[in-house]
Amino acid sequence: MKKSICCASLLATTALLAAPATAAPFVFNTGNPDGLIATLSRTASVGKLETETADDFVTTAPTTLITNATFTGLLVGGATPANVIDVEIELYHVFPLDSVNPPDGRVLTRTNSPSDNNFAAADAALAQLTFTTTVLSPTFTAANSVVNGINPLPVQFTGGEGPVTGEEVQFNITFTGPLVLGPDHVFFRPEVDLGNAGDFLWLSAPRPIVAPGTPFAPDLQSWIRNDGPGALAPDWERIGTDVTGQGPFNAAFSLNGVAMVPEPGSLALFASGLVALGLMRRRRRT
Repeated sequence: MKKSICCASLLATTALLAAPATAAPFVFNTGNPDGLIATLSRTASVGKLETETADDFVTTAPTTLITNATFTGLLVGGATPANVIDVEIELYHVFPLDSVNPPDGRVLTRTNSPSDNNFAAADAALAQLTFTTTVLSPTFTAANSVVNGINPLPVQFTGGEGPVTGEEVQFNITFTGPLVLGPDHVFFRPEVDLGNAGDFLWLSAPRPIVAPGTPFAPDLQSWIRNDGPGALAPDWERIGTDVTGQGPFNAAFSLNGVAMVPEPGSLALFASGLVALGLMRRRRRT
């Protein structure tokens, strides 16, 4: 009987995947940087903790293939695009998926935060993505920043670390193989490795999202954590609400790809497979 159930499930799944589908462009954009804050997002290197900033987006199609992305921030500490060693992208579900629950209580809340662990990743060093950089401005100033002040309770509030100026750079990402998502609410997290040349600080974007951005609801705010000995991970903190008391903030990024929607006849075929599966299960219970 288990074999019959498996076959029915396989029939339904195969019918959906093999049936014709309509492809539509998938476009998401939080809009241009607003200059309110810049927050560290870097890979670990000698003497530097990994630090992650993440912001959210949604997909609604049965299957979405994300092929390209951009994100915009500041290169500081004398770094230039020539100093970029690696770029890494990770995707996180919304807590409590992929997480220890209940959490450890070291932050004010984990509600609407990214999960403890990512569910998808792509790394230029592993040939999973390629990237180019576009210098948007040789000098850009954000009114506030979060670089080192990422602390657990009771000292999570720092007010930020003040204005920061750097070279405004857009990173243009092409995924070697598309990131495949179903209908989902996901956090996008980029990291830039500059070694000891400087740091990358991700710039904020308007919240609520305005044109040319892509508004959606619920639009969650951006979160931050550091990872390593004595760091905040697996927890995350809200940049605007917990750390600076200013936001909440979004972060400047965009995504492009293809949304695949099965045609009506395909949905009927898929439904028939699910009915067959239900009958098999009912017969088993009887």
